[in-house]
Amino acid sequence: MNPVTVSLVATVKNESSSIGAWLRAIESQTRLPDETIIVDAGSTDGCWEHLCMWTPMFPVLVLQVAGVNISQGRNAAIERASGIIIAVTDAGTVAEPEWLERLVESLRDERVDVSAGFFRPQLDSYWARGLAAATLPDSSEIDIATFQPSSRSVAFRRTWWEAGIRYPEWLDFCEDLVWDLALRRAGARFHFADGAVVTYHVRPTLGEYLRQYFRYARGDGKAGLFARRHALRYFAYSALLLALARGRHWECMVLAGIGALYVRRPVERLLARDRSMGRSMRDTALTVPLVLALRAAGDLAKIAGYPVGLTWRVRVMGGPCWRATWRRVNPDGKRFLPSTMSRGTQQPSSSPACESPRDST
Repeated sequence: MNPVTVSLVATVKNESSSIGAWLRAIESQTRLPDETIIVDAGSTDGCWEHLCMWTPMFPVLVLQVAGVNISQGRNAAIERASGIIIAVTDAGTVAEPEWLERLVESLRDERVDVSAGFFRPQLDSYWARGLAAATLPDSSEIDIATFQPSSRSVAFRRTWWEAGIRYPEWLDFCEDLVWDLALRRAGARFHFADGAVVTYHVRPTLGEYLRQYFRYARGDGKAGLFARRHALRYFAYSALLLALARGRHWECMVLAGIGALYVRRPVERLLARDRSMGRSMRDTALTVPLVLALRAAGDLAKIAGYPVGLTWRVRVMGGPCWRATWRRVNPDGKRFLPSTMSRGTQQPSSSPACESPRDST
């Protein structure tokens, strides 16, 4: 059996405030990477200089490619990686000590192609508790059949990247979601490594949070994702406005009941997290209005962002229909037709655990 070699890749830009903690966490892993490749997208805050001075106990390649987006940076890093397994994370996170070991452990099973780690928010303030409850699930809520891992915390067999499943360079947001969906569509088998955890800080201000969710929805529109979900959101808020305008109490009561069901999970999430942290019921009750407000604000940001992405798809990809969704766009942004694909472009089954495609003969 060939030894497992692991390449850790990441992209960074202007992360000087958090880069030290991120690098220390990588150096503290119980299973160190065999190499680390970092692409800096043009930092101007001292982050690049900090990376250049980093001298861990394993090989490091740091590249600066100004202006690249996250997908371009990740693809550039993976292109230069030599490991059989590629682990991906983001600057701004802090990996728990067993993070990489747990990701790699899942891939020792030859039936697993993608090891899906998890990410937890730092619940260190009133704002963070409210925003995390409104937007971020707990690991107990995860269904691996539908879970699309964030590239903050994931590892996969390099054979899939070599076969053409690469990060979509035409997307500035939702790139890891489209990459996940492309892997699943090609037959990759996912395993949820719930012990592989990174922590991070949520967006610190309302403006940053709204911009983030606007961009998420814009990415959905560009890629052709979740059209029904967005349509339902437009319908629900239109119905709410109509009911308020008409002033019929029974209509408002029905919508209030539906709204209560909609926010039930975030409130339950807040309650469970606060209990585990030993917080009082008073603290939880005071945070509930923030959770509800942030949930509604995020929806409004999505309502604003989705048509912007949809307009982009019509203008750049030629239409909003299924022929112009992520399923018909190559990683470099060019549309393709299935009839033009040769047998050589089909995705392979995963190679045996701990075996590279070059060594499988």
